[in-house]
Amino acid sequence: CDDLWGVNDAQVVCRQTGNSGGTALSFARFGEGSGPIWLDNVFCTGFESELLECPHNGIGNHNCAHYEDASVRCSPVPCIHGDVRLVNGSNSYEGRVEICIDGTYGTVCDDFWDDTDAEVVCRQTGYLDGMALSFAFFGEGTGPIWLDNVFCTGFESELLECPHNGIAVLNHNY
Repeated sequence: CDDLWGVNDAQVVCRQTGNSGGTALSFARFGEGSGPIWLDNVFCTGFESELLECPHNGIGNHNCAHYEDASVRCSPVPCIHGDVRLVNGSNSYEGRVEICIDGTYGTVCDDFWDDTDAEVVCRQTGYLDGMALSFAFFGEGTGPIWLDNVFCTGFESELLECPHNGIAVLNHNY
C-alpha cells in the first residue's frame, strides 16, 4: 500500500531487484494489483537489503484498497563489458545469448554457433554444461548484434575470449 510510501522504500525495492535509484510512485501508477495486500505503512531507512526488513504494520495488516498500490521506477544497473546473460528462456539456465559491450547488451549471431560455444557461455553464467540452439530459438533480439562467427575452443572462461569476427563486425542481419 502507498501509505507513507517514499524514496527510501523505492530505493530498497530497486536494490532488491538488482537495479539502482528509486522513485516512489503512488496510486497504482502501473495498474492496480489483485489479491491480498500484504504491506502497509512501510517505512524504510534506505539501508535495508529487502523490503520485508523495513518497519511496517505487519503482514496482511492494512487499511488500503488496490487503487493505493505502491509503485516504483528504478534505473537499470549498467552492464559490465563482457558480461553475458540468457534472455527469454522459461528459466534462468536457458535463453537467447546476449553480451554486454560498452554498457549495452546485444545479441550474438548464430553463424557457426555450436555446443562448444554454448558450454563457454554456460560456464560463464555459472552452469556446468551447455547445448547450442539456433535460428532465434528464444526469439529474435533487438538492438546491436555484437558478435558473429564465434569459434570457441572450449578452454575459454568468457565468451569474449573466443575467436570471432570482431565487435560488431558482421556478415549477418536479423
